[in-house]
This record gives sequence, structure tokens and C-alpha cells, in this order.
Amino acid sequence: MRTTLITPSKRIIIKVGSAVITNTDGLNNQRISSLTREIWALHQRGYEVILVSSGSVAAGKGDLGIIGRPQSIPLKQAAAAIGQSRLMRSYRSAFRKLGGNVAQVLLTRDDLANRRRYLNARNTMMTLLEYGVIPIINENDTVVVDEIRFGDNDNLSAMVTSLCEANLLVILSDVDGLFDSDPRINPEAKLINEVERINDEIEQMAGLSNTDIGTGGMYTKIKAAKRATMHGVGTAIINGIEPGNLQRFFDGEDVGTYFLPNTNRMAAKKHWIAFTKKPRGKLFVDTGAFNAIVNEGSSLLPSGIKGVEGGFERGDAVQLCGPDGVEFAKGVTNYTLAELLQIMGKKTCEIVPVLGYKYGDEIIHRDNLVLTADNDE
Repeated sequence: MRTTLITPSKRIIIKVGSAVITNTDGLNNQRISSLTREIWALHQRGYEVILVSSGSVAAGKGDLGIIGRPQSIPLKQAAAAIGQSRLMRSYRSAFRKLGGNVAQVLLTRDDLANRRRYLNARNTMMTLLEYGVIPIINENDTVVVDEIRFGDNDNLSAMVTSLCEANLLVILSDVDGLFDSDPRINPEAKLINEVERINDEIEQMAGLSNTDIGTGGMYTKIKAAKRATMHGVGTAIINGIEPGNLQRFFDGEDVGTYFLPNTNRMAAKKHWIAFTKKPRGKLFVDTGAFNAIVNEGSSLLPSGIKGVEGGFERGDAVQLCGPDGVEFAKGVTNYTLAELLQIMGKKTCEIVPVLGYKYGDEIIHRDNLVLTADNDE
């Protein structure tokens, strides 16, 4: 069964957690070399491999005398600045010994939220793969701030699956997969080999991180799996510390937990709107607009808007809230906050008389809108 699911995959994302390749002293070069051999073997089998690797902060924090997790963003940025070059040097050395080549790609959420930069990043990835180079992606921790953070590399890896149109996401962790209860507390906890759909029950099985090395626990991995599967990408969470696990998974063995892809795949652009673009404001709509959007698949017109909140420009993502104030959709606006303050509640024929121009009748076109029920977030 696993072999049947995995075989059609050509382009794969492998996310490597900090706990897999580091320890309390920094990088574990022996483990990186072992993992690299497994990844290179996949490359030799014809897979296009893209790595999303954590570890830069853990690799550099020792030089700053930091024990445990850095407690501030400046400390994390400083540790990442020291550790990122070490991380890449270790990967480069390991792959070079096998005849492979790698490239460093550092991203922020802002890079992927901007459609032009998103497409540029994808073109770069495709070119690297075309030349047989393995991209190694990490968050650009040295410059990132809260507003443009991915939050964790699990989230980043899910976004990269969409960016690169990958067929499979494999998350390597220090745990064997998803259990029906916490195995650290319950010795009778059972590993769940396959999940057909990620629902509330599955999410509740995931706990929070208790490690000083990484930032993501099982919950962040489940959220990443949910985002990837909604894009039609099967996702696996397996133990990356155990030698040979990656190979066994691709040989079809029941290693870790496999999350089946959704049969109703969300279109790439709508997936980008739903999960990559961070909302910059809110639009509050009346009952008529709410019903038209939810039940009839309509676009949002200015007449249905009763209030606005935030600070956004044309092309930014905004949340749509119904009469009860609860978000029900997210979309990309054709007008700025300043423009909407002038035309909200008015008919489309009044846009030009008020503004002197118009970008279109729709404030948010249906093609640029995703219902919250669709992404189940």
C-alpha cells in the first residue's frame, strides 16, 4: 500500500528537524553524514529532493553561551548568523563526498506572501533541480521579525510543497510518528500508521514541544501535514534519528505516520492565499454579502461592506467577517484601506464618481477568495 502511494512521487520535500541533526553541543556531523547518504540514495533513484533544514540556531548558540532555547529574537538571530554557515558547510561537505552539490536558500514569509517574489523563488528552485542541485532551505532568521516569520520550519516545509509543486512531504523528527496518546506518559500508546483525514480528533492527539533544541512539537507537524494534504500532497512524519528509516519508508515499509492527500486538491493560488499570505486587515460584511459569498460563490462588492479594520494596501490579504464578527473567508483586496473607507456601502456604479477611477467592480474577486470552511483553519 505504501509503495503504491509513494512510487508516483517525483519531487519530494524532506524537512529535517533540529533534534535530528544537533545535540546539546551543536551540530552532529556524524548524523548529518548518515542522513545525507540516505538522501543522496533517493536522488540516485530519480527523486528530485528539496531539503528544509532546521539547525542553524542550535549550531550557533554555544558561541554565545546560550543554554537551552534563545529567549529573545535578537539572540536567536545572532545564533542563526553564526550557525547557518556551519550548517551549510556540514551539508556541503557531506554531499560533496558523494558527488552531489547543494545550494542555500533563505526565505521569510514576506518572500512568499509577495506573488512576484513567490514566483521568482519557485523559478530559482526549478532551475536548481534542473541542474541536479539539491536546494537546502531555511528561514532567514538573521533578518526576520515577528510580522514575517513562518513560526517554525514545519510550517515553512508545508509552504514549500506548494511553492515547488512537490508530490510528497516527509518530516523527519525525533519521534516515531503520531501516537494515539503521549508515549512519554502512556507506555501503552499506539503508533498510528495512516491518517485518512486530519480532523479535530487528530489535532488533539498532538502535544506541544518539550525540547530545548527545536521550536516545533507534534502539533506544528500536524498543522503542516494538514496544509500539505489540502494541496494534494501526501505527508509522512517519521523518526529521522533512526538510521535507515528514510530508505525503509521509500521502500514501502510502514515507518512512521502517513497522512493521505485530500482528493479535492486546493488550487495552488488559493492555497497560497489561504496559508501563505498573512492578512493585513478585516472587512466586515452584511448578511446579504455573507450569503452571496458563502452560498452562491459570488465576489465581494463594495455595497456589502459595513466596516473595515487594519492597514492594508491593494494586493494585500484581508479577513472577511460576517455580521457576527467571525471570520468566514480570506481574500486579496483590489482596493486600499483609504479607498474602501470612501466607497464601502456604495454601488459599483459609484466607485468612479467617488474615487475618479476603479480597478474593477469587485473589492475581492471570487478567484482570489478562500472560504474558511474550505481550509478548515
